[in-house]
Amino acid sequence: MGSLSIWHWLIVLVIVMLIFGTKKLRNMGADLGGAVRGFKDGMREGGDKPADASAPPPQVTGKTVEGEVKSRTEHKA
Repeated sequence: MGSLSIWHWLIVLVIVMLIFGTKKLRNMGADLGGAVRGFKDGMREGGDKPADASAPPPQVTGKTVEGEVKSRTEHKA
């Protein structure tokens, strides 16, 4: 009972074909292949884009608030 023989896999395949039908299985295979192909193309396009080295780094702007501490309190635990 440890491993499945070829007969177990054939029975599972027949049951799946009866439930879904060959046309639906064929469409699912084509959809899966298209998704994998699109993923590979996307990964390939992502690696081909060089970083724009001529662009200056973004400027960080903001307001600086200056102040001083008038009194200091200590908290005892």
